[in-house]
This record gives sequence, structure tokens and C-alpha cells, in this order.
Amino acid sequence: MSVIGFIIFIIAQLGYTGMLRQLGVNKYLSWITAMIVQTLLLYAFAMLNLLPFALKAVVLLGVGIEITRIGLLFFKRGQLAFEGIHYFDVWMLIIGIILGKVLYASPLLHYDNYSHWALIVKFLLFQGHLPTAAEPLITFTSYPPATALFITQFVSWVGFSGGAMLLGQFLLIWASFYATFAVLRDRSRALNAFTLCFVISITNVFNIAIRMNNLLVDFILPIVTAAGIAGVYAYREHPKLQVFTAAIFGAELLLIKNSGAMYVVMIGSYLLYVLMKQQTGNWLKRCGKSLGWTVLSMGAGYLPFFWWNQHVHTTFAAVSKHQISTQAYKHQLAGESSTVIMKIGHKFLQQILSLNSLSTRGVLLINLSLLIAWIVIRLFMHKKNNLFVTLIALDISFIAYYISVFAMYIVSMPYAEAILLDGCERYLSSMVILNLMLGAMALVVAMDRAYFEQRISKRSLRSFHSIITKNMYQILALGLMIFSVILMFSEINGIQYNNTLGEEELPVQLPKLAPQTTTLNHTKILLVDPHVNDVNDYFTGYVGRYYFFSDKVVGQENFMLSKKAFRTALNQYQYVVIPEWHRTFTKMAWQVYHQRLKTGIFKVTPTALQRVKNIHVTQPKPKKPTHFHNDLDHLALQ
Repeated sequence: MSVIGFIIFIIAQLGYTGMLRQLGVNKYLSWITAMIVQTLLLYAFAMLNLLPFALKAVVLLGVGIEITRIGLLFFKRGQLAFEGIHYFDVWMLIIGIILGKVLYASPLLHYDNYSHWALIVKFLLFQGHLPTAAEPLITFTSYPPATALFITQFVSWVGFSGGAMLLGQFLLIWASFYATFAVLRDRSRALNAFTLCFVISITNVFNIAIRMNNLLVDFILPIVTAAGIAGVYAYREHPKLQVFTAAIFGAELLLIKNSGAMYVVMIGSYLLYVLMKQQTGNWLKRCGKSLGWTVLSMGAGYLPFFWWNQHVHTTFAAVSKHQISTQAYKHQLAGESSTVIMKIGHKFLQQILSLNSLSTRGVLLINLSLLIAWIVIRLFMHKKNNLFVTLIALDISFIAYYISVFAMYIVSMPYAEAILLDGCERYLSSMVILNLMLGAMALVVAMDRAYFEQRISKRSLRSFHSIITKNMYQILALGLMIFSVILMFSEINGIQYNNTLGEEELPVQLPKLAPQTTTLNHTKILLVDPHVNDVNDYFTGYVGRYYFFSDKVVGQENFMLSKKAFRTALNQYQYVVIPEWHRTFTKMAWQVYHQRLKTGIFKVTPTALQRVKNIHVTQPKPKKPTHFHNDLDHLALQ
């Protein structure tokens, strides 16, 4: 890691957050808001084909803002009010540092990292522009680039590696979690704060299919949504900030992935609800005004995504997977019989109604927790609260989301994937995570309103109904703190354990053979892998395409060929890469070339496989010069 680059990046974040706070943005929301603002700036420049300039300019602008703020402090201007340091600030800081350190040391292991998410970051960094139709290395061409752009900005300053990408994504996740504390009215109440900390740690249980050590957006989408809704609630006395927050969070979610539309609808619905409660006058006037502001906010948030859709339609002729296309949906439905739809529907119902499903357990946990809390606060403490209404709203969102996921399997996926409900638990867990956070935020608000002393300025160690309630408060707060720490360290240990298991996997084996290629090329490479499943599901090929930065990498396991067929097959490639000993390949190499080969990189010649240290690639002439130097690629260029 470049320590200097990391420091510069952090100074830039301080500059953006400080500026936003002076404009009225909440302290806890300022970090994720600043990151979203930077992402939208990067996106605009990338669409204008100025990404290399933006990767430097956006960060340097933040540094300039921070230097200006420091200069103004000497003249006692622009000073921000100190809001104190609370228990949860320390918890977030310590856990964040430990978790960030572990993630930085983690390799990328998940399939989707190599099919798209890590690959697009590498492409953006070393090519300096968005993919075009002339570059077949990127296959999921309709996927919006929001998170990839922020991660690219981060690694451009701290250095490119799998761990650096994970750390850049973690900053987005952790800043979003931190934003949820904006709903706390009294942040000195340890019980309320550690309730949120405990639920943050619980989300890792339902994130098991995604995990933070993967560059997947299924966890980012719900957490960013929770932060956006926290912002709409926190700015309930500042309608303009509410509209602005909903707009930029909506834009960010749509630019993270097409499926972010469902989450944007939830933010828009909550914005409309809150605005209607704040407006004065008759119902018709309140409804009209609130609806107008909501449409304006959501419309502004949709514009960047509209720009992206136009870009996809004009740049790529083919419809990519998960692209929003009415024509593609009609074509898919035309090929699906009612029997096929019924089969998929039956399998889907079995999944969501099974208690063995982790997401189903999450739905039950949310319902039971909020129902019990509502009963305790309303019937035993005789305090009004919105927990029951919140519960109904969350259940409606579950139903709507489940319908949308089922529709995705019908109209967007081939039958072979749909009948297996490929990725179903991962998709459903996203909504469980979001509603866990929303339920937790509603719960801490209800708890605050149920306290014996409602005047925050009067609250003290004696502000309890009785010594019994005081003891209960202290025990619960201590218990939540302990369990939140235990669960977070359980997640940290789980990531480290996965890293240990992954030591024998292909993404960890390849760096032992040669440095990673960062020059885009079309070198024909045969990647020999003894694991038939990795080859059949294209994992081997995708890892090779990412690592050697070539669209001509092919993974193969079956070498039961004649001598002539074996030689002919190898002559189609320029290089053969053997990261792990393969019995059949070794035997065939001995019979054909009289060479004893185990592992290594070999150049294919007419008479032999010549061992080399690196793969020599030819650098294509770039359309425009970029600002990046190929620091990692020590390969000789022909």
C-alpha cells in the first residue's frame, strides 16, 4: 500500500465531509454523502471520457477544500461545532480498523469478482475509460459502474491489489453503517447506540452468502438504502436537504446495479410519507406539494441512470444479462410455457417458506422482534409508537421484493439457472439486511420516545423511573455491547478462515507463477486446471482472463486426447499455464514432447513447451494516452 496515497485520500474525504457539514449535512451522514458526491463526479467525467483526469482531480479537489478549511480556521471562520465522541464512535472506529486490515490482506475468491466486479475496476484503472463494444473482455456491459468508479479512485491512490479493492468497498459499507446513527436523538444513550451496533453485527449473519471479502453489490445496495432513509428521517426539519439526499442516494443506487430500482422506490415512498406529515394545510394541498417534491427528487436521481441506459444502447448492440429491456423480456416470456413458470414458481415458494432458508429466518426474526417490542412499549409501558406500522410496511416491502425476484427468474434468466434458483438466497438476504437496519432504526426511535425523561438536557444517571429500570438499562446496554463485539470478531475470524481455505485455489496459485498482467492484450493462453467443476462453470476461464488481462484465455481440464490431437490443441495457443499438477496433461506432455512438466508457464513452440518466467504481451496502441504507469506489470513487451 502507498501510505502517502492513502493519507492524501483520507485528507480528501475530510475535505468533502467538512464542506458538506458546513452546508448543513448531518455529521454521521457526511461520510457516505461525500463518497456518493465523488462517485457522481467520477461518473460524469467517465461518461465524458475524462476518467484518468477525474481520478486525480476529484481527490485533489477534496485536498484543496480541506487545506482551505484549515486556512480559514486561523481566521476563526468555518469552525464546525464539536458534537462529542460517543461509545458507538469508538466501536465503529476500532472494529472498522481491525476489519479493514483483515480485508486488505484478503484475496479475491468469489466467481463474480472475476466475471465482472474486480475485472471492471482493473479495466477502468489501466485502460482509463468505460468499456466499448470493441473490447470483449467485459461481458456484463449493462452493469452500471458506481461502486467500481469509487473503488478505482481508491486503488489509483493506494495501489492496485485485490485487498485494496476490498478495502475501498469496505469504506462505502462502513460509512453507510455510520450514517444510520443519524436517527438517534440522544446519542449519549448507550442502549440505543449499542442496539444499532448489535444489529450491524447481526447483518453479517445474513450476509454469509455475500460476505465483505467479495466485491459484490448485494450487500452494498441495502446498506446504502438504509443510510438514505436515515438521511430522509434526520432531515425532517429541512425539506430541501431531504429532497437532495433522496435524489443523490437514488442516483447512486441506480448506478450501483439495475436492481437498485426497488430500493429507490422504498426511499421515494418514505420521502413522500415524511413530506406529507411535515406539510400544513388540507390533505389535497399537502398531497400535491409532497408529491411534487418527491417526483422532482426521484426524477433528478433517475437522470444519471437514464444517461447510462442511453450509453449502453448506443455503445453495445447486444442485450447484456440483467439489462432492463422490454423487448428482451417479451422474447423471454414468449419462450416460457406456463408449465415452466409453474415449476419455477413452485421451487421459489418452497425456498421462501422453508425454515431451513436463512432469509426466511431473517423475516421471522424481524417480525417477532418488532412485534414483541411494540407489545412491551405500547401495552406494558403505555407509550405510543410506530413499530406496528413499521412492521406492516416492512412486510409489504418483503412481498414486493419477493415478487420482483421471482419475475427476474422468469424474464431475465435461462431456464437452467432459473430452475436452480441460482443466487436466490443471496438476493433475498439483501432485503433481509435492509429491513433489519430499518427495523433497528425504528426501534431505537421508539425506545427514545419511551424513556422516562423526554427532555434530553435533563437526562442524567438519575433519569430513570426506578432503580430496577436503571439496572435493566445498564445490563442490556452492556450485553448488547459485548455481543456486538463478539459477532464482529466472529465475522473477522470467518473471513480469515475463508482466506486460509482459499490458499489452494486458483486466484492464490497464479501469483506464485508470475506477476499480474496489467496491459490489455489478446494473448492466447491455455489454463490447465485439474478441477473439472471450476472449468465447467467457467471460473477457471474468468480468473485467467482477469489475471492475464486477455479475452483469449481458455480453461481446460480434459486432456484425454491422441498425441496428434494434443499437439494440435496446444498449437492453437501462445502459452500454456499450469498452476497445479495435472496428471493427464503431464502424461501427454511426456508422450508428445518428452518433457516432464508439473507446474509453470510455458511458451508453445512447434517442437516443445518452452518454460518462461512471464507471459510476454504486446501492448496495443491506446486511442488516447492515459495517466497510469504500469507499476505492477514487469513483463517484457515484444
